[in-house]
Amino acid sequence: MNITPVLYAILTLGGLGVLFGLILSFADKKFAVLTDERVDLVRVALPGANCGGCGFAGCDAFAKAIVEGNASLTGCMPGGAASVNAIAEIMGIEAEVKAPMVAKVLCQGATGVATQRYDYDGYQSCKMASTMAGGPKQCLSACLGLGDCVNACVFGALSLENGLVKVNENKCTACGTCASLCPRHSIQVLPKDSTVTVLCQNHDGAKAARAQCLKACIACSRCVKVCEFDAITLEDACAKIIPEKCTHCGACAAVCPMGCIGS
Repeated sequence: MNITPVLYAILTLGGLGVLFGLILSFADKKFAVLTDERVDLVRVALPGANCGGCGFAGCDAFAKAIVEGNASLTGCMPGGAASVNAIAEIMGIEAEVKAPMVAKVLCQGATGVATQRYDYDGYQSCKMASTMAGGPKQCLSACLGLGDCVNACVFGALSLENGLVKVNENKCTACGTCASLCPRHSIQVLPKDSTVTVLCQNHDGAKAARAQCLKACIACSRCVKVCEFDAITLEDACAKIIPEKCTHCGACAAVCPMGCIGS
């Protein structure tokens, strides 16, 4: 049996394989897209939550934006000071660490506290319920307590208790996902040391507010009068604290007849 043709075929195929390999290797080097090695280093310094709280489509995009100068080092709230310091070292710049932030529920309208307009028996979604005549709770600023934010929190920092969302500040990373999902805007990301907070956003005036919730702000002005630091104002029939002036003394909370100021 003549095996010469077989050897020729093997050698030919082998030669073609080597040739194509060399071509591919050359093309890979010739047309390679050069990437800044700092992007990978910054990515490793991030927590990897991919929560989107930074405003970018995940940690990879955020890391690239930082290296390109299109994002702030402090943009990743879940990473906190540890990520900021690590990224600053990678980028060779001075770190600017923000004060710790946390999500706060500006509502105390739990079941039995907030007046119900009707019994809601539909799909368990705040977004859906809010389209049904404004939602089951009489106050149009109240937390609907159906759990859209709870389901979306990848850190397990939220829970539902008696028709109201509760935040576990030890788990909250202030990514802002819950605040962006709330159709009532009853969740805000605030400084963690803001221990004195108006836990109400009702702007309907005293009579209507009393009818809607047992812990609603009735704009009585007692908190404004007792504050020695001019840190509280009334805006559209609801008390508002000016964080820059507040000393967290708690005097306002002590005189609030409705108990709607947390301290």
